[in-house]
Amino acid sequence: MTSLAKHSVQAVATLLALLAIVLAATVVLLDPPSGDLVDLGLFLLLSGGITVGLGVAVSQFGLPSWARSIRSRLILISVLVMALSLANVGFVAVLMFFSQHDFYLLVVLTVFSVGISIFVAYASSAPTARVMDGFVSAVREINTGSLDTRVPVESNDEVGELAAAFNDMVERLQGSFERERDLENARKELFGAVSHDLRTPLASIRAMIESINDGVVTDEDTKARYLATIQSEVENLSGLIGDLFELSQIDAGILALHIESSSIQDLISDTLESMAAQANNRRLRLEGEVAEDISPVSMDSQRVQRVLYNLVQNSIRYTPPDGSISIRAVDAGEEVHVQVADTGEGIRQRDLPKIFDRAYRADPARHRESGGAGIGLSIAKGIIEAHGGRIWVESEPGRGSVFSFTLPKSVPAAG
Repeated sequence: MTSLAKHSVQAVATLLALLAIVLAATVVLLDPPSGDLVDLGLFLLLSGGITVGLGVAVSQFGLPSWARSIRSRLILISVLVMALSLANVGFVAVLMFFSQHDFYLLVVLTVFSVGISIFVAYASSAPTARVMDGFVSAVREINTGSLDTRVPVESNDEVGELAAAFNDMVERLQGSFERERDLENARKELFGAVSHDLRTPLASIRAMIESINDGVVTDEDTKARYLATIQSEVENLSGLIGDLFELSQIDAGILALHIESSSIQDLISDTLESMAAQANNRRLRLEGEVAEDISPVSMDSQRVQRVLYNLVQNSIRYTPPDGSISIRAVDAGEEVHVQVADTGEGIRQRDLPKIFDRAYRADPARHRESGGAGIGLSIAKGIIEAHGGRIWVESEPGRGSVFSFTLPKSVPAAG
């Protein structure tokens, strides 16, 4: 059934039901002559049919072009209702043999009522009209890029709900654009950091190779030292490229985890052994402590090892000589809680929320001194969250930092 047919059937059913109710009430209350009852029924059927016909037409085709606004619609509806009332009153007056004087008095009172109705309709539509005007203005401003625009919420009806929903939508849109802008800035910072970390060692490698090829360096010991430096720089570049590839997998949500039951004690022990030389070179004390009751954890051991490496290396970079770094792990019920604490320079409170953002450095001036493209902590965050865990940092300037992360003891294997 089409929409027009459905509305027509509903209108006819409503008209017939109301007609039956009115005629029954008239018989019970007035007991009119049968001829008057028939005339009343025919008139009500005619006037009601015209009215519901107009209603169906408006529902299907809309109001005339000059009655598109809310105010004009309310006024038009008021006029139609009062006109119908006047017609009904006039017909009843004829049936009841009202005098001409009384009939004219009814007409005057009805016209007065129409005027009052038009005024009330116009005045009551003012709040809704203001909101609609606000919608139009807000959409135009948003179209120019002004996402801080909001529509006033002046009522608790459907229009007020629409305004609140619109404001909520714009707020989410504004937040999305701000996140996109922050992400774009982070990309630019990352590209700048990576470009430097690629360009500097490549220039050094090129200079050393040219020195050897051009015969500028002939001493065998110097050549050996140059070759060892070149090898070290190539390994650093290879690690940087690997970091970028891993970060791209994290961003795309396709980081593959090879889940197996592994010992967190062994990972921490391997980390202490691997990082001992770097810590000793900086005169740092590196120690670890693992609770004996920790059972094996379902995890990708190589990637979690990477997280520990990144956190410890970060602590080594920013902890002054004669400081200490400790790794601790405890059982926390359904998960394991791991901490990497240091006695370094600490992190300012304003920098804590961004510390895991890619290429972010609390002190950019330290970058050239400490090295790194600034994506180690971002990679650590991505790996831990891929395991279903959490990672965070607590720190105060001058009092060191504590990086913590959790790992669920049971993680579903990733595709």
